[in-house]
Amino acid sequence: MNKKNIIMTILLSIMILLIIVLYVFSPETGEKIGNAFSTNILTMLKILPLVFILIALFEVWVKKEKVEKHLGEKGGLRSFLWVVILGGTTIGPMIVALPVAASLYRKGARLSVIFTYLGAAAVCRIPMTIFETSYLGVKFTIIRYSVALPLIIVSSVIMGRILNRSGYKIQEE
Repeated sequence: MNKKNIIMTILLSIMILLIIVLYVFSPETGEKIGNAFSTNILTMLKILPLVFILIALFEVWVKKEKVEKHLGEKGGLRSFLWVVILGGTTIGPMIVALPVAASLYRKGARLSVIFTYLGAAAVCRIPMTIFETSYLGVKFTIIRYSVALPLIIVSSVIMGRILNRSGYKIQEE
């Protein structure tokens, strides 16, 4: 067992121990937290295997040259449109977007595009947009998109430039 697995096992054990202690001293609170914890774990166990299968298919089927051409250094402004669309179609919690971002990076996407994808996956998901529009209205959604998307793109470009200038590279395991 490597150091990372040991740490994860310890953290999980501490979490379960805290839930048990809470249940002993405050059964209502312990039960609520335990239910929320188990619900989230079960949701992750349902979603993540499918996500990893889709990412594996992406790794095999999509050529590195295609990603570099459209999302790499020569991708231009259109690359931001592509990742906003990709981010909007991301389904599930944000944890789903992280392996996709890592895969894009391995395939040659530039950092600013990856940051834009992560921002778009957090802000522009289609299910969230439908829910928001039905409760808050189309006008609110249009205003939110017209403010959020440019800010996401500008901040992503700034972060990408800063990290590129400093020679930052994401470590591969």
